Amino acid sequence: MDVFKTNCEESTTNSAEMSESINQNRRRFFGAAAMGIAAAQIGIFGSKAARAAEPTPAPTPAKKPASNASFGPLKQVDAGLLNIGYAEAGPASGRPVILLHGWPYDIYSFVDVAPILASAGYRVIVPYLRGYGTTNFLSSSTFRNAQQSAVGLDITALMDALKIKNAVVGGFDWGARTAAIMAVLWPERCKGIVSVSGYLIGSPAANKMPLPPKAEFAFWYQYYFATENGKAGYAKYLHDFNKLIWQTASPKWNFDDATFDRSAASFNNPDHVAIVIHNYRWRIGVAEGEAKYDELEKRLAAAPAISLPTITMEGDANGAAHPEPSAYRAKFTGKYEHRTITGGVGHNLPQEAPAAFAKAIVDVDAMASA
Repeated sequence: MDVFKTNCEESTTNSAEMSESINQNRRRFFGAAAMGIAAAQIGIFGSKAARAAEPTPAPTPAKKPASNASFGPLKQVDAGLLNIGYAEAGPASGRPVILLHGWPYDIYSFVDVAPILASAGYRVIVPYLRGYGTTNFLSSSTFRNAQQSAVGLDITALMDALKIKNAVVGGFDWGARTAAIMAVLWPERCKGIVSVSGYLIGSPAANKMPLPPKAEFAFWYQYYFATENGKAGYAKYLHDFNKLIWQTASPKWNFDDATFDRSAASFNNPDHVAIVIHNYRWRIGVAEGEAKYDELEKRLAAAPAISLPTITMEGDANGAAHPEPSAYRAKFTGKYEHRTITGGVGHNLPQEAPAAFAKAIVDVDAMASA
């Protein structure tokens, strides 16, 4: 869950405002807590008058249950450095769509998107990224690298293995970044892209540029992961850590335990911790990548524009760090549209608003075909 800091440099004010809002909420919380403790000490909550004066608490929203949708049996295929686990829906002869999840999520972010697209005639492929679910490295000696170009190559290798020439590619978080990377490095493989939170390509060099403290606050987990304590803490509290990220990134999405636990199973992958830690350390230049990806990273570091048909999306209640649409508009030079999805939609937009995400896939396909 995050955006490269490069985007925040273009919208520091927005990031600062978001962080200020977070800080204000924290101050209000701790202030209220302190008042509650003081009140309890002097016994005012024990009086009938005080209790009668208290406002009636608002009812707690019902937990949203896990979707009944299912991918059915997953498939596996050797692709590049990996044996990739993936879900597939729709006719084999349908127009291909590849849907990519982020951290800390998995293929179930698209469990309600896939059947919508399948019913419209698309061949839908939803892979686990490296370090998630049933995707595993073919060799124990392969470096557990999660730099952005390596993840992008995984998806082109998957397309090769499945004999998919090109596809509409959509995603959020790491998945949105990967879609953008594919559009830049291998545009012939992408018919068009759908990217939640817009243009997310960055580089370690760009991320060394410090932001104001309130903006840096939004990236707390990135700096936590840069420490050995953070690595150990993530491994020890994997379930609770990622559930906290879900809650803060989508503060108005009242998912139930079954919904989270279904996705949390994918974090039991033996390489998950190593992949997540390397990804975030590499981004801020405290972990090395591999020389074989240097040329690709050099091209990405230039932050090239994307000329393919694109729809960017944002939820109106995204609690994760994210740039304003105006900050990345110039990065899309082809057919383009931005959509803000309302109704308390957070960071995990495909799972929180599946119909809207599926419509964007269909619409960008139509844009590319026009």
